[in-house]
Amino acid sequence: MNAMRHVLAVAGSDSSGGAGIVRDIETLAAFGVKASVAITAVTVQTHDHVQQVDAVAPDRVAQQMRAALSANPIAAIKIGMLATSATIAAVVTVLADYPGIPVVLDPVLVSTSGRALLTPDAMDDLRELFRSCTLITPNLPELSVLAAPAGTTSSDSMADQARSLLTAGAKAVLVKGGHGDGAESIDILFQADHAGQSFASPRLAATMRGTGCTLASAIAARLALGDTLSMAVAEGKAFVHRMLRET
Repeated sequence: MNAMRHVLAVAGSDSSGGAGIVRDIETLAAFGVKASVAITAVTVQTHDHVQQVDAVAPDRVAQQMRAALSANPIAAIKIGMLATSATIAAVVTVLADYPGIPVVLDPVLVSTSGRALLTPDAMDDLRELFRSCTLITPNLPELSVLAAPAGTTSSDSMADQARSLLTAGAKAVLVKGGHGDGAESIDILFQADHAGQSFASPRLAATMRGTGCTLASAIAARLALGDTLSMAVAEGKAFVHRMLRET
């Protein structure tokens, strides 16, 4: 077992199985990668509503991460729901001890049904976490929030918003186009000193919860297997498209 590539998924549970750690594990398995986990929150939810969120103690989150990192050859880390400022701080502390491991962050702010999954006071801490990550994967609404100063709404273009996150310390930003319009769903990868790189797929009428979890986990799996960032994004995008097509 220890000879296999492992990805550490740091995320919340979802009792419906539609998102969160369940999606992460399923996706990693599809790429032939073993999953290790650190649960950040226990949620009670159906496919329609989040009924309860109980954050796991930050120290316990850090302990889970350190246990996984000591037990298995972790080749990449995927981070999803973090819930609180204190949990973000705990995760940053662990990541500081493992600077060589690629980290993919899906900045989960709200559930599909609209329930907040990150406390309002944690937004600045989440932006600080970007410095520890190889890639962050906001959708268009998340990008607008993350690019805006506290208490304001960003009016910049999508490219300007993404590049503002690079200026603030993010190494790479993949803006997901699922919330956009047009015949194609276009994700754009922004990196410092690089032109934006587009990844397009036909827009499908199908919907599925947990696509953000799936994409971030797929990218982390491919990074763990040795892909470049661009290759990993392309493979992850194609995987999500196949899943949507088959729903």
